[in-house]
Amino acid sequence: MQFLYWFIGAMVLGAVEIFTLDLTFAMLAGGAIAGGVVALLGGPWWLAMFVAIGVSALLLFGLRPFLLRSLRLKGEAEPQTNAKALVGRAARTIDSVSESGGRVKLNGEVWSARTEEDAPSIPEGTEVRVVRIEGATAIVEPESEA
Repeated sequence: MQFLYWFIGAMVLGAVEIFTLDLTFAMLAGGAIAGGVVALLGGPWWLAMFVAIGVSALLLFGLRPFLLRSLRLKGEAEPQTNAKALVGRAARTIDSVSESGGRVKLNGEVWSARTEEDAPSIPEGTEVRVVRIEGATAIVEPESEA
């Protein structure tokens, strides 16, 4: 009867993996299945636990890195999301932007913006490029400098 707990645990871990998609819980589920097989064959609980931990560790540190590399296309950089995805994008100033502040229209949203230190002010309506994001402020430079 102990093997049922192992297999139920594996199913729960598999369900959690569906929501995380990082292959960690799938590797733990593989260890739980291995522990369940030991329990099904009549092994003591401590042996099932040892096998589950060992198989989970092997899968996590041996198979998971290989699978993660295989899932990404060769030569393709990891996709940028959130603020990192905005670096390099074009924007338009809606106020004059200086090193002390200003506002730009970036990706359909209004962002607070500023220039690099010692850079000249950028007049309203100028096309700019985002150099980096610091908190909720876009650091920009005129398009012609980019």
